[in-house]
Amino acid sequence: MLLKFLKTLVVLHMTICILHAQQKSTALSAVWSPDQGNGTYKNPIIHADYSDLDVCRVGEDYYMTASSFNSLPGLPILHSKDMVNWTIVNHAVRELRAPGFHPENFFDRPQHGNGIWAPAIRYHTGEFYIYYGDPDFGIYMTKAKNPLGEWTPLKLVKAGKGLIDACPFWDEDGQAYLVHGLAGSRARIKSLLAISKLSADGEKTIGSSRIIYDGHDVDPTIEGPKLHRRNGYYYVFAPAGGVSTGWQTILRSKEIFGPYERKIVLQQGNTPVNGPHQGAWVDTPNGEDWFFHFQDVGTIGRIVHLQPMAWKDDWPVIGLDEDGDGAGNPVLVYRKPTSAYNTQINPQESDQFATNQLGLQWQWHANPQDWWHFADAKRKVLSLYSVPLPEAYKNLWDVPNLLLQKMPAANFTASLEIKPKLDPKQPEERTGLLIMGKDYGLIALKRTESGYLLEQIDCYGADKGAKEKINASQRIDSETISLRVSVHDGEQASFSFSTDGETYTTLGGSFNLKEGHWIGAKIGTFCSRAGLTNDGGRVDLQSFLVEKNLD
Repeated sequence: MLLKFLKTLVVLHMTICILHAQQKSTALSAVWSPDQGNGTYKNPIIHADYSDLDVCRVGEDYYMTASSFNSLPGLPILHSKDMVNWTIVNHAVRELRAPGFHPENFFDRPQHGNGIWAPAIRYHTGEFYIYYGDPDFGIYMTKAKNPLGEWTPLKLVKAGKGLIDACPFWDEDGQAYLVHGLAGSRARIKSLLAISKLSADGEKTIGSSRIIYDGHDVDPTIEGPKLHRRNGYYYVFAPAGGVSTGWQTILRSKEIFGPYERKIVLQQGNTPVNGPHQGAWVDTPNGEDWFFHFQDVGTIGRIVHLQPMAWKDDWPVIGLDEDGDGAGNPVLVYRKPTSAYNTQINPQESDQFATNQLGLQWQWHANPQDWWHFADAKRKVLSLYSVPLPEAYKNLWDVPNLLLQKMPAANFTASLEIKPKLDPKQPEERTGLLIMGKDYGLIALKRTESGYLLEQIDCYGADKGAKEKINASQRIDSETISLRVSVHDGEQASFSFSTDGETYTTLGGSFNLKEGHWIGAKIGTFCSRAGLTNDGGRVDLQSFLVEKNLD
């Protein structure tokens, strides 16, 4: 009785925390909302880059996390009551400094495509667990009793190069296991899935991993395994065939170490949903089954879809199986999961900078320093202080203090209202509005001896060390400046500015977007200076507004 009472208190506390977090973001996105308000939803349910996602349910609450690679804070925690409407409520990792990182400052500079790969989130005996693979160092774990609170410091569970896509599983007899894949870029072998035993507390593996499946012949590049048990079978859900070209494979066995049978249960078919790639099986309190996965759409990244799921002859069928072969195809529109909740909400995008904390939609390009920003709730601004450029600076690809968020859709306009406090004595001190990927474009503002100068800049081949190209420039004299970028079809962007917040003037030509390394292009800002001077200027961000395209 006491245990039941304590569990009720924990759930009530989490509910209060979630409601408090959601009060900070109650508006619908202006550019993409999946809930159609008539009992149906449209895919994607999140039109933003949440790759390698995983989801778990606790009571009537659903929690999602996803790969965050080198972006920090990392391991975003999203919450939903109906699997369709989501909001960001926390991050499990504040910075990447943990045992096994050599040297400790490895993530103090951008490590594109490295870091946090393909996490799994699970709830076990009153605690949330997240496991992920770092392809260079091994498999890590963090846990928390309250997903909105502080998560424990990262724990190295299994050291090794090329260990990725880790997922824990607690069997009915209490024995814990860890299933994982192998990254060919580090391990020099791929298309294999393996399982090892875990200690009861989930903090270290016991013995060696055992290969349970070789996908080289029919499931090349099989990865992202999720381990479950149902009706006496162990099931491994795993995508194969490549991120943008593959399918969902299911393995099943009566014994956890196999041998496993194999079946394809979800594939693109004649739909526009390529992939479809790894995700999560989740049920509802009333027993409905659903499956989350992502779709790689290039510049926007890996967007999130939700598919209906059913069981036939102890095999899952995901999506719609119109020909009855047991392999479904993705749906574009479908009825919502049964739920008593009807609140529409989307992951945060716009920001009025009215709180004393950095908005949950923002991430740095590397481990942040405490002094890089000041969330000033009294003045309702976010101050960014100019950070010295790294040694051997070539372009923004190597700059750690980029403050970025995910692209919210294929078509949108974003406006950043700023008040610069840049000092002309500091060489090359500047700020701006940025679309960042392997190529990037920006409208930059810098202070010169003769005043402020606006520049529209492209950098094609940033990841290869290319130099920036100034396409247009204009002198400007205003205390407050609004910078704007309009994105069309996820492919092209144009930049403009305003000194009154109403009339915008285009500067430069169009920029062709390109994705980042394993991620979509991102949008945001920065404040930097050349040289190791003992002080610098700042820029006060007054608002960041995401709207439908206005041009």
